[in-house]
Amino acid sequence: MEHKILNGSFYSPTKGNLQFDEVIKEIRGYVDEQPGFLYDIVVGCDSPSSDKPFFPIAIVILRSGAGGRFFLKKMHYPENELKRYMNVPTNWKQRILQEVYLSCELALSLREKLEQDLARTNYQFQYIHADVGERGRTKEMVKEVTGLIKSNGFEPMIKPLSFAASVVADRYT
Repeated sequence: MEHKILNGSFYSPTKGNLQFDEVIKEIRGYVDEQPGFLYDIVVGCDSPSSDKPFFPIAIVILRSGAGGRFFLKKMHYPENELKRYMNVPTNWKQRILQEVYLSCELALSLREKLEQDLARTNYQFQYIHADVGERGRTKEMVKEVTGLIKSNGFEPMIKPLSFAASVVADRYT
């Protein structure tokens, strides 16, 4: 299944709905406002526990010690593609894996674009935040999820440190 992750709009609380290229411009503008800071860019995703989940994916840019901004994309699937999440005892595992797949897909596209647009700035983009942790039922998926993130060239961050997934994206579930 091909995702149209870069098509459609990303929501910014300060700028409203933006296309992907506009998100890149906003990130660039935010960095250019105060270029002396170190910037961290992270991606994370969450999904609600429902029969018809959607997947809010967050791009977070942090100005170290001085706040940050985020952009959010909600991925929805057609009814026929949602069957794998419905009435299956392991559907929560499917949802978590989909969260990670979407985070990796967006992060790879974002990294490629930022390497061109932020080439001479002080930023790092190394983490993908996953909504799993060493406590609770998601603990059995930590190795699988972190391995998937590492195989895509990023470092995983899990709960309680995975705020892009467990706080920012979660807020929009």
